[in-house]
Amino acid sequence: MTDASPIFTKTSAYSLLGVAFHGLVGYFGAKAFLPKNARWQDRFTFIWLAFDALIHFTFEGSFLWLSVFGRQVNTSTGPFADLWREYAAADFRWGVSDPTVVSLEILTVLGAGPLCCYILKQLASDDPARHYWLIVLSTAELYGGWMTFCPEWLTGSPNLNTSNALHLWVYLVPTDALTNTSSPPQFMNVIWVVIPLWLMFDSYTHIAGALRAQQKLVKAKGAKSS
Repeated sequence: MTDASPIFTKTSAYSLLGVAFHGLVGYFGAKAFLPKNARWQDRFTFIWLAFDALIHFTFEGSFLWLSVFGRQVNTSTGPFADLWREYAAADFRWGVSDPTVVSLEILTVLGAGPLCCYILKQLASDDPARHYWLIVLSTAELYGGWMTFCPEWLTGSPNLNTSNALHLWVYLVPTDALTNTSSPPQFMNVIWVVIPLWLMFDSYTHIAGALRAQQKLVKAKGAKSS
């Protein structure tokens, strides 16, 4: 498939600047709400969750609004419509309100977004219960990515355009250059695989460690009383 459109546009720049701005909000939020001696893991988690929530509410929220209350991205107007048309140039499904994508975005915007905010509150108060909810959130993020892109894998990625360099190396990640097919996840979505997996591992070590310590304590008490 050929693509004569410019590699980088004003919309591309605004979109990437918006992503960077969300990251900065998370960074300064961590500095403001976490103690200076907080673990680097908790500081990173705070930045990620703030970034994650903002992406869900602003970017993905705008897509959901255009797809549910509007007609679809391709026939809508405005800056967010322009943003999503830029994205839809790489993955056509986002321009036509694909029902599977819209269904997953409903869960993402209305479920994952608020859950991020709840965990941020737990992080700020150093509530260890956050580790359970981090596993719930991370599982949901991984499930959403899988159900978004697995159908493309199974059908040969018919909705993907890899001819534009920006689309190929920033929006899409090729895995089979010989057949010119691109297998997602998209670059922007790779972080929604790697980071949730890391969060699950980190929270698992905390939960398992606490349960094992409690088990050891109970056994020690039992041994003393016998």
